[in-house]
Amino acid sequence: MADLYIKNAQVVTENEVFFGGIVINGEQIAEVVEGSQNIDASEVIDLDGQVLLPGIIDDHVHFNEPGRENWEGYRTGSMAAATGGVTTILEMPLNATPPTITRDLLDQKREIVKGESVVDYGNWGGLVDDNLDDLTALDEGGVIGFKAFMSNSGVDFARVDDDVLYAGLKLAGDLGNLVGTHAENEYVTSYLGKTLQEEERIDRAAWYESRPPAAELEAIQRACYWAGVANGNLHVVHITIPDGIRAVAEAKERGIKATSETCPHYLVFDHDDFEEIGPAAKCAPPIRSRQTVEEMWELVLDGKVDTIASDHSPCLWSDKEVGLHNIWKAWGGISGVQSMLPAILTEGVHKRQMPLQDITRMMAANPARIFGLYPQKGTLKPGSDADMTVVDLESEWTLTSDDLFYKNKHSAYIGRSFKGRVIQTFVRGRPVYQDGKILVKPGYGKALKRLYKYAAE
Repeated sequence: MADLYIKNAQVVTENEVFFGGIVINGEQIAEVVEGSQNIDASEVIDLDGQVLLPGIIDDHVHFNEPGRENWEGYRTGSMAAATGGVTTILEMPLNATPPTITRDLLDQKREIVKGESVVDYGNWGGLVDDNLDDLTALDEGGVIGFKAFMSNSGVDFARVDDDVLYAGLKLAGDLGNLVGTHAENEYVTSYLGKTLQEEERIDRAAWYESRPPAAELEAIQRACYWAGVANGNLHVVHITIPDGIRAVAEAKERGIKATSETCPHYLVFDHDDFEEIGPAAKCAPPIRSRQTVEEMWELVLDGKVDTIASDHSPCLWSDKEVGLHNIWKAWGGISGVQSMLPAILTEGVHKRQMPLQDITRMMAANPARIFGLYPQKGTLKPGSDADMTVVDLESEWTLTSDDLFYKNKHSAYIGRSFKGRVIQTFVRGRPVYQDGKILVKPGYGKALKRLYKYAAE
């Protein structure tokens, strides 16, 4: 007898959607069932035709622990993730104090957070201007990648110039790991920012004018170039511009091992939205024009984007509020892990007829492959962890602050109407979220390590 049988679902894989179910023993999938079958199980859940996705993997979150737990922390951050259908988060090394740039700091972080998360989690290490000698130990500690900033981060996480970027890519390639880059040209963005502030521009448009598409594209192209020279593995995070996605795709065609990520806020919001919402929607790279948003969607639908991640970057409301009348003063980051999947269901599936299979590919299977977790994560196959997300595809609703599980209940998505809602989330066979409630205690989530060396697609 099985432990759990989830039946009568619209099961979504990378390649198809079929009517069937999933049989679970312990923490793993035992069988994938097509059609409606009677199977003996201790518990049977009838989804009555609801959508069943592999658990969403968000490969880009900031939970700020240790050191800035008042911004988020693993407890509230993971609860928000589960509420949004995310079963695995991969957390960035910065916006915590100290950042995760040595093996000792990685071990300290994992000891601090081990009793906090309700979903499974992996950790990025950092690549900064003076820690090349620490990368091997971080890799041995199980980090799933090394994050590098090509422009100033605004926190205590030093950016890298081309020498360290090249060396980091080369070493990460030798280790079978990858470098993830925040790609903006530091010199151009700093010059423009300084110039606009000297002109006493404090309006919201000044923020996106200071970080133009050209500054992002040049950095993406440069990172791809050095990845090719170093024979390294590159993941370019939060790409906002079509030419950036194309640059990574063209690099892949030339044999360079590179992948691309974009975020829901770059597929939802435009300049008009940013100027209306204000600091809650401030981020870097910035929100772009409506034309850019629509061109980004064309590339998403064409299969050119490898992953979609939230770049959840919370803070205190006071860090946003201070920029209401001077955009330069506001903290840059959008709280979005809880809204990521509903945003893509709404804007992609319903508005643009995106196949559900594309969600599985970009938001589950591809992240698992790129970060060395597949097929333990990212798929519904026998032997895989029973991580699953149940969606009511037709539910229409509007996000309010009361819905948010974040420690600081503000987000650019508040007031946004969605079609498609997460109703249940399973991690390793156990329901962790259902109908507005977290069902497990903090600490249920397990720490993950890269299972194998980076493998180019």
